[in-house]
Amino acid sequence: MTSLPNELGNLTSLTTLNISGYSSLTSLPNELGNLTSLTTLNISGCSSLTLLPNELGNLTSLTTLNISGCSSMTSLLNELGNLTSLTTLDISECSSMTSLPNELGNLTSLTTLEMWGCSSMTSLPNELGNLTSLTTLDVNECSSLTLLPNELANLTSLTTLEMWGCSSMTSLPNELGNITSLTTLNISGCSSLTSLPNELGNLTSLTTLNMWRCSSLTSLPNELGNLTSLTTLNIGGCSSMTSLPNELGNITSLTTLIISGCSSLTLLPNELGNLTSLTTLIMWRCSSLTSLPNELGNLTSLTTLDVSECSSMTSLPNEVGNLTSLTKFDISYCSSLISLPNEVGNLTSLTKFDINDSSSLTSLPNELGNLTSLTTLNISGCSSLTSLPNELGNLTSLTTLNM
Repeated sequence: MTSLPNELGNLTSLTTLNISGYSSLTSLPNELGNLTSLTTLNISGCSSLTLLPNELGNLTSLTTLNISGCSSMTSLLNELGNLTSLTTLDISECSSMTSLPNELGNLTSLTTLEMWGCSSMTSLPNELGNLTSLTTLDVNECSSLTLLPNELANLTSLTTLEMWGCSSMTSLPNELGNITSLTTLNISGCSSLTSLPNELGNLTSLTTLNMWRCSSLTSLPNELGNLTSLTTLNIGGCSSMTSLPNELGNITSLTTLIISGCSSLTLLPNELGNLTSLTTLIMWRCSSLTSLPNELGNLTSLTTLDVSECSSMTSLPNEVGNLTSLTKFDISYCSSLISLPNEVGNLTSLTKFDINDSSSLTSLPNELGNLTSLTTLNISGCSSLTSLPNELGNLTSLTTLNM
């Protein structure tokens, strides 16, 4: 179907119109502007549609407008600024769209703006700062977007800001620190981002901060230590990061910390031992990390510890034996690790222990026989291991043994 009949404009009682997925549709009739009872309009996936009729600006009862996947559309109408009842606008995957009209700033009822995958979008209008009801802004995979307007600081209702894969963005405005309602901030895949503003330390309501694969980021601001509501911090894949601020030890609400793939990181701050609420610590593929701080032994709530592929790590601290809540422990592919501390035998809650391909490991401590909750033990590829302790025969809960 390439067009819709003009007579659709006579359906003046219509509240919902769904014409999604018509990839051959090239235009919409002006008469759609007569459907003033419409509250929901879905034209997603109309990939041949290049423009919308100005008359859509008459649909002042509209609360939801979905234009996602209209990949041939290069711009939106100024008249969309008349849709003052709109609460949700989705223009995701409009990959040819290069800009948004300033008039979008009139949509002060808007709570959700989805525009992920608008890969040709180079900037956002300052007027978006007028959307003070907005709670969710998603600009994921807007790979040509180089900056955010300072005026976003006015979005005092915003709780979620998603900007994953904005690979051309080189900096964030200091004004982001004013959005104190934010609970989730995702800047993963912003591979050109070299630093973060200190003002991010003002986001004291933040519970989740994701910075996965920010490969040009060399350090974190000390002020992140002020984020005392944070429960999840993900800085995996930050391959240029050489150190972490001591102040991270102040974030005692953290339950999950992921610093995997930080291949330039050579040491961890001792202050991480203050994170006593931590249940998951993942540090795999930190290939320059040579040791763990003894203070990690204070993390007595930890249930998962993954330091696999830390190829420069030569030993584990004896204090690892204090982690008696640990159920999963992975030290696979730690090719420089030559021994395990006897204290590993204290981890009596451990159900899975992965030691695969730790090729320099010459022996296992007899104390492994104390791990009576263990159901899975993986020790395949440990090519320097010449014998196993007899005490492994005590592991009567073991259901899987890979050698």
